[in-house]
Amino acid sequence: MLKSLAFLLTALAVFAADDPWTKVRAVKSGTELRILKKDARQPLLAKMDELTENSLLVIVKNEQVAIPKEEIERIDARPLQTGSRVTKETKTGNTGTAPRDAASPKPNRDGGPSSSTSSSVAFGSKPDFETVYTRLAPAPAKR
Repeated sequence: MLKSLAFLLTALAVFAADDPWTKVRAVKSGTELRILKKDARQPLLAKMDELTENSLLVIVKNEQVAIPKEEIERIDARPLQTGSRVTKETKTGNTGTAPRDAASPKPNRDGGPSSSTSSSVAFGSKPDFETVYTRLAPAPAKR
């Protein structure tokens, strides 16, 4: 009885483990991906399209490409940006004239009130990639 209970608990723990492929399923279409394939020197940059049980469909240079699940080592996704990366700032300052001294024989040559305006534009960076899938190590072979 105790052995069967231990076996049942172990089986439930195995089935309850998160399948990393389900995290990829949560990635929205159009999200920028960085895909590291087996034996690849550099990751593949693509946009998410669809996900099936056995492959990932992505857009690379306006072309749809299917990548089998077995060839994928890791998938990183860049979170969608909610706001603009461009920040604009404008500063305006006003200066008045000094009061004229009535006793001074010289006329006031400071002119009238003046103002100055400065504008700046800053470009922020994109958010960093976050890992959404990592291939599980294969189960050890039984002897």
